[in-house]
Amino acid sequence: MSSRFGAIAQKLATAISDATEAMFEVTAVEPVGGGCIHTALALTGHMAGEEHRYFAKVNEADRAAMFAAEADGLEALRKADSIAVPRVVTHGKDDDHSWLVLQWLELGSLDEHSAANLGVALAAQHRKPHERFGWARDNFIGATPQRNGWSDDWLAFWREKRLVAQLGIAAKNRLPSKMIDRGERLAADCEAFFRNHEPGKSLLHGDLWNGNAAAIEGTTPAVFDPAVYVGDREADVAMTELFGGFPADFLSAYRAAWALDDGYKVRRDFYNLYHVLNHANLFAGGYVRQAEQGIERLLAEIG
Repeated sequence: MSSRFGAIAQKLATAISDATEAMFEVTAVEPVGGGCIHTALALTGHMAGEEHRYFAKVNEADRAAMFAAEADGLEALRKADSIAVPRVVTHGKDDDHSWLVLQWLELGSLDEHSAANLGVALAAQHRKPHERFGWARDNFIGATPQRNGWSDDWLAFWREKRLVAQLGIAAKNRLPSKMIDRGERLAADCEAFFRNHEPGKSLLHGDLWNGNAAAIEGTTPAVFDPAVYVGDREADVAMTELFGGFPADFLSAYRAAWALDDGYKVRRDFYNLYHVLNHANLFAGGYVRQAEQGIERLLAEIG
């Protein structure tokens, strides 16, 4: 076992043993992809005479809330029973570390078949009814806290908890004041995008870029790293178009399963502005200019 990860591996083995009520003896630990914010590890070991493998994320103790929120989101998606997600084994913390341990899935890239299956499955998830917009707990979009709570007014929720929240962070980060002022005007006038669209209450993945979706067993789609809440399904679909990487079969299959309303392309850019602003707040650089341009295009649509 690598001495670099030996100590944390033993902590994780104890946590797995406690959660499964069976002794897990770790025999190998190695770093793997999937940890932009956290350290991602593959744990291999024995339990009840059989070999088992787990995926674990590890960070400092003060990141425990991120893992708790992720576990909550994965459990919500699992209960929706439409798209495969890794099963949560355990999450926790001690004085030095926090962690999240998940079922190990052999993941591959989405191809045209698995992408089409994801489109159909996501539409099925979005069709399942919910009572209110929002979510019972706050969570995270990347490393940024994402405020939730419940609401009966979708536009008010999105305006305050998403767009205005990011503009507030931008002000604290001293991003261009003109961009913030124009963004606030957009927030005040954005009801223009919803004159012919009445959003339903759908369970959203919330952070559905191509790095958070994959295929298992060839054609079975899987998703992970969610930032869940209940909202307009178009917000999920929109993000799949923001950074690219999804085969065209995904959107075609989604549209065939559940057509999108007229005006989707403008609302797509409106919803994706949240993620562009988040990237501007996290990384600055070209994302700031992208946010500025996006705000101006959307204001031009309002006229």
